[in-house]
Amino acid sequence: MNHLLSIEALTADDIHGLLALAAELKCQRGTPGAQPLVGQTWALIFTKSSTRTRVSFEVGIRELGGFPMFLSKNDIQLGRGEPIMDTARVLGRMVHGAIIRTFAQQDVSDFAAFSNIPTVNALTDDEHPCQILADLLTIKEALGGWDGRKIAFIGDGFSNMTRSWMWAAKHLGFELVVASPAACLPPSEFLAALDAPNVSVTLDPALAAQGAHVINTDVWLSMGQEDQTDKEREFTGFQVNAQLLCQAAPGHIVLHCLPAYRGKEITAEVLELHANTIFQQAENRLHAQKAVLTKLVESRT
Repeated sequence: MNHLLSIEALTADDIHGLLALAAELKCQRGTPGAQPLVGQTWALIFTKSSTRTRVSFEVGIRELGGFPMFLSKNDIQLGRGEPIMDTARVLGRMVHGAIIRTFAQQDVSDFAAFSNIPTVNALTDDEHPCQILADLLTIKEALGGWDGRKIAFIGDGFSNMTRSWMWAAKHLGFELVVASPAACLPPSEFLAALDAPNVSVTLDPALAAQGAHVINTDVWLSMGQEDQTDKEREFTGFQVNAQLLCQAAPGHIVLHCLPAYRGKEITAEVLELHANTIFQQAENRLHAQKAVLTKLVESRT
């Protein structure tokens, strides 16, 4: 694995290997261990703001022996219109790896192609691979795995989270049902290219939640869409609340990648009832990303 650009580009073996290493690193945290990033500087290039992504990557890089360098769009010439390929060719000669949180998936792909250094997609409008790895680790810890489980996603059916979830289901074979307003369902062309009979979509949140072992949700409006109030109105009836969870399987868990808007996509009652799992999920970003960084360095040696 030379880069982590998407869940789509991974294999089932890649995912299983990353999760096994993440679990191992989590158990070993706080004890002396390998530091594969010693002597390395990794750039964090963020054109989208962040709490969990920035903190988990900065801490993870330091715990693996490296030095993180945070670069917002205002810190470098990208903010003034320099092409991503030029930024990539400069940084590729100075740092050892890059973690990019931005809008366009193509920018991450271009950076990887022109920089010749390990590149991690820390979120784009198309995919959020690091979050999905953390979520899968959480499911493994809470439920023992996903084999024979039903996972429901309630919300925007074609967000970066749902795209990544659909590719994860394709690779790993678990049942995934996405409930979304009609205007936000994944296009038929995407579903045809996905070609995963274990992935289905519905306009009925209760149907998606019926018998589900994992109820997953996210904000209705992604970063940069906050002024799209018309789109937000589409989600009436798609809230994760106590009534919806009555449909879920006994012992189910609720996931939310955060930040959460209580009273919109999830009620305060449900979030607090499942807070231990949701904040375990947030913590697992650190461990999953340390596994990604370790694998990327190992592939270069």
